[in-house]
Amino acid sequence: MNEALFTPRSAATWRDPYPMYAALREHDPVHHVTNTGEGEDYYVLSRFEDIFAAGVDGELYTSTKGITPSYNDMALHRGRELPIVMMDGPEHIELRQTILERFKPARLAPLQQQLRDFIVDRLEQFRVDGGGDMIVDLCKPLPSLFVSRMLGVPLAERTLFDDWAWKVASASATGELMAAGDAVMEMVEYFGKLLAARRKNPEDDLVSDLAHAMPASGVPLSDEKILGVCFTMVLGGNDTATGLLGGTAEILTAFPDQRAQLLSDPSLIKNAIEEFLRLTSPVQGLARTATRDITLHGSNIPAGRKVLLLYGSGNRDPRRFGDDADQCDIRRNARPHLTFSSGAHMCIGAAAARLQGQLLIEELLARCPKFAVDIESSEFAEGNFVRRYDSLPFKVEK
Repeated sequence: MNEALFTPRSAATWRDPYPMYAALREHDPVHHVTNTGEGEDYYVLSRFEDIFAAGVDGELYTSTKGITPSYNDMALHRGRELPIVMMDGPEHIELRQTILERFKPARLAPLQQQLRDFIVDRLEQFRVDGGGDMIVDLCKPLPSLFVSRMLGVPLAERTLFDDWAWKVASASATGELMAAGDAVMEMVEYFGKLLAARRKNPEDDLVSDLAHAMPASGVPLSDEKILGVCFTMVLGGNDTATGLLGGTAEILTAFPDQRAQLLSDPSLIKNAIEEFLRLTSPVQGLARTATRDITLHGSNIPAGRKVLLLYGSGNRDPRRFGDDADQCDIRRNARPHLTFSSGAHMCIGAAAARLQGQLLIEELLARCPKFAVDIESSEFAEGNFVRRYDSLPFKVEK
């Protein structure tokens, strides 16, 4: 099979990866990248059923060796406690359950009005100005607001937090986290002080929850582990939600008939969000490592090799979603999809992403029903794993 069939995407090449995905699904569902340019190889799964099964089987496809196709993932964490995304087994489940308590809908409810107020404020400014940049003015700061409030960052310090968060998230997306070294160190210092304060005087936030959690082992969570959760929140909760929100605006522009249905029947919004999550697939793929030899579709994956789970491809697999899988149908039964992965590592922030999507759609259609985004003038962010806009011109039509 032609090695060029799969090429990692970034920035401008994210615009249309879907023909490549279709070719992989049809002709090479277990694609072997024989040389990354650094003498490494890995495998790519592109069909829904295979990707879903790999996410569920954490014993066969482990996360403990890193979640990118690089075999150097562990170097950054050498001598440190692993972040939750690279844990498996009881330790992972225990920490995950502690965090999930904070993401239950009832615990998210107090944040809804703050998020809605922010959205309304930005949309009203768009109405006054006739438009703006959907990403810069709304879809980037909204997730950052959510993450900061979840972690307990005071509103007065949010601008500082936003700056750190996006420097760190952008650097991580390109695989060069230490390119944002100053921001990383400043965040470590900030959250170290915040954690110390919450250990003494807990408040209603995730840092306090973690600081006072008592795992079944009877050993409180270490500062390092809690700081790892904070960084995971920053890295996983910002650019991914931005990808969903910006992509949703794109879809509503590209499929005016679907927008018309939502305008006439807002009760369809909840189901529509699942379709938008499926089509946008902000995290287009993450990797696991085969723990033993695997034979799949006549191909062999040796133990110890990285396997890229191409969520963005699986989410458009006609075998799962029908012949119109590339089209938007807000009435489609899109669940389960792969946008939040599957199995033990299903995204902890799924409820938060759905909440932000719902609030944005409700207010966008109510206040700017004739909006349009300029796809041709848009720009995509760099990075091989998250597909999101970096700039998306927005126009309010009277």
